[in-house]
Amino acid sequence: MVFEVRYLIHIGTAGYSYPDWIGPVYPEGIKKGEMLEYYAREFAFTEINSTYYGMPNKYMMGNLVKKTPDGFQFMVKAHRSMTHDRSAGQKDYADFMEAIRPLAEAGKLGGVLAQFPFSFHCNRANREYLKWFAGHLGEVQAAIEFRNQEWLSGDTLGFLRDEGLAYVSVDEPDLKGLVRPVAALTSRMGYVRFHGRNSANWYHHKESYERYNYLYSKEELAEWIPKIIKMAEKAERVFVSLNNHYQGQAVRNARMIREMLSGIPD
Repeated sequence: MVFEVRYLIHIGTAGYSYPDWIGPVYPEGIKKGEMLEYYAREFAFTEINSTYYGMPNKYMMGNLVKKTPDGFQFMVKAHRSMTHDRSAGQKDYADFMEAIRPLAEAGKLGGVLAQFPFSFHCNRANREYLKWFAGHLGEVQAAIEFRNQEWLSGDTLGFLRDEGLAYVSVDEPDLKGLVRPVAALTSRMGYVRFHGRNSANWYHHKESYERYNYLYSKEELAEWIPKIIKMAEKAERVFVSLNNHYQGQAVRNARMIREMLSGIPD
């Protein structure tokens, strides 16, 4: 869903092809290849998570274009070799950018989401890496998500503004060292990601999805509504992504945010 009142806000979820969404979100019997088209009936934005685990290819991206209506937006997650291992070379970036070109040509590429790990510390070398990373994306907007709170202890927001990089505001568990819920706009794009507040399972879990097993209350989401609106009044557009994907809880919360924003007078 896209809202155009005084601002442009894209609301969606971090991924869409989860098997445990069959029942809570998708009808029984749906095939994996049919999920995106079903999802796009209600939402006009999603994040592509698979590109973090494996380099994308043009066929895959072209298929996404065909399955979605005009105006649909994708944020493509950077491959782990670009954010976690930081081993990607010139050819890797060239191949990545060539693969996502069909999205750009169709007007469906919102940008590239770079989610850096907790071990990515705030220092001069890593700031230089961010410049190097963004330089390989050309004109494509990069959105930077930090996990380590130390990035907000200095002038990181000023640095991101100078480099034209979008800061990803996050809502995640209140645990020592994790980034606090700071709403900030550092480029023409605003970005907010909800990871859930499951403190008990964030570090202690058997399966990774357990950390995202959290359903926000209306009151918790309401804390962000004025922040999102303030961001949207200054940005060209804002992406709001729900990553608490377990059992389709992200979809439920995305609908709640949509309803709260639709009640805001223009």
